Amino acid sequence: MNWTIKLAFLSIFGTVVFFSCQQEPYRQGKNLYAIHCENCHMADGTGLGGNIPPLAKSDYLAQNQALISCIIKYGQEGKIVVNGTTYEEPMPGVESLSEFQIANIINYINHAWGNDYGFVKLEDIREQIENCN
Repeated sequence: MNWTIKLAFLSIFGTVVFFSCQQEPYRQGKNLYAIHCENCHMADGTGLGGNIPPLAKSDYLAQNQALISCIIKYGQEGKIVVNGTTYEEPMPGVESLSEFQIANIINYINHAWGNDYGFVKLEDIREQIENCN
């Protein structure tokens, strides 16, 4: 294959990869969310009535970013108030998730459904999980 064809192929391949990443920057987190979270929190992040809290435009999520990694990993029990509604249903943790996978899920939910809660770094997730109570 001559260099012109190779260069054209690489240019096309690079463009496809670039635009696919631009269209869905948190794809891994979205896939992990679909497997581990969507059944309860729904595909659109609205939760399940009065039983499971929403993640979409959630004041609790916005105000408790430092706790989210521990909640995903180890679950949560007790009352919480999300957007003025009290929820008491326990959330099971997913201890099999790695810190990297948890970071991907958090970055996805922080930017999905109109949320704008910032980007978390893997180092922050590691530190948070080490300090879970």
